[in-house]
Amino acid sequence: MLGCGSVGSQVVRLLGEQADDLAARVGAPVELVGVAVRRLDSPREVEVPAGLLTTDAAALVARDDVDVVIEVIGGIEPARSLILSALEHGASVVTANKALLAEDGATLFEAAEKAGRDLYYEAAVAGAIPILRPLRESLAGDKVTRVLGIVNGTTNFILDKMDTSGAGFGDALEEAQALGYAEADPTADVEGFDAAAKAAILASLAFHSRVTAADVHREGITEVTAGDVRSAREMGSVVKLLAIAELRVDERGEEAVSVRVHPAMIPRSHPLASVREAYNAVFVESQAAGQLMFYGPGAGGAPTASAVLGDLVTVARNHRQGTRGVGESAYADRAVLPMGETRTRYHVAIDVEDKAGVLAAVAQAFAEHGVSIQTVRQEGRGNDAQLVVVSHEATDAALAATVDQLRDMDIVREVTSVMRVEGAEE
Repeated sequence: MLGCGSVGSQVVRLLGEQADDLAARVGAPVELVGVAVRRLDSPREVEVPAGLLTTDAAALVARDDVDVVIEVIGGIEPARSLILSALEHGASVVTANKALLAEDGATLFEAAEKAGRDLYYEAAVAGAIPILRPLRESLAGDKVTRVLGIVNGTTNFILDKMDTSGAGFGDALEEAQALGYAEADPTADVEGFDAAAKAAILASLAFHSRVTAADVHREGITEVTAGDVRSAREMGSVVKLLAIAELRVDERGEEAVSVRVHPAMIPRSHPLASVREAYNAVFVESQAAGQLMFYGPGAGGAPTASAVLGDLVTVARNHRQGTRGVGESAYADRAVLPMGETRTRYHVAIDVEDKAGVLAAVAQAFAEHGVSIQTVRQEGRGNDAQLVVVSHEATDAALAATVDQLRDMDIVREVTSVMRVEGAEE
């Protein structure tokens, strides 16, 4: 095993506690023969026999008595080089490394194919929730059309606290950090990098096309205000950071993939709206199966270790039987749509002058860009006058151009909030 942090420590614990059951399920004992760590004397959640610890990860993955390498160190390097070396030396790999898979998964899959070995990675997305294997195997006979998910527990906890308590982003983040849900540097979570990596992996599996993190339109939650959350509540919605991957038809009439991560308002009637605190959920839509939802703890040492062990059992079985599991499926090779061509709905709050003709002028701005208005309401009077507009679905480029025009209008004091809206139109 490479790494022995929160997840790795729990893998060690479960390997020991469940040794007999694992041997029965695999058909042979599963023996941990080495654990590569940065420092031998670092404190660990679970005691690891000193004879198993080493700082020479390169030598460990090259051992000819190793059948499976578990990688839980994260990051791009040295993880990539170590995984490639393990495959070249005949070991299959189980990894939880979402960043590496989203950046350079193609290289890893090609190496696994060349070596005739397995590369499994259920733990890379949504912790203990079994979502990747259903996409890769259970739904292999179906056509997935959309994957919509809450795949980051930190941001879901923050937005949930903002919704239930009325707190601002800063206060909710501080609470998340105090409870251990957010890192001291929460950038990867609150700016959407973590969710974007997971969205790329989900899209690649769902649509049989190579999608990288660089293909994912990404926005975080740092600009979400208490006012946005309050406005969502008033229209029967809740704000969530969503990872959205869907099949769309491009300008040439061909199927393409749209992948994005951003905060959005969704109706409280939607199953994802009820996902609270640090939990994750992934909503899948397919032609034959219809709508499916996968829900559970999306992070944490023990839940993620559960996914690692599940992959380990499968890979070990395959090794004993001299077979391989399902490899990369990228035969569809669909293009990824730019965000501007993606069709969305918008919720726009506008501080305006309280005088005749304002509503007509605002409506005209939407019409000039081909954006149809679903609902509009006025709040307040005088200097507190505000229009809240919800659009019908239009291209993101048209909606963005509309907002830019609104900001330039004399009658508009400020566009105070712009947020996408997901879920069925009422």
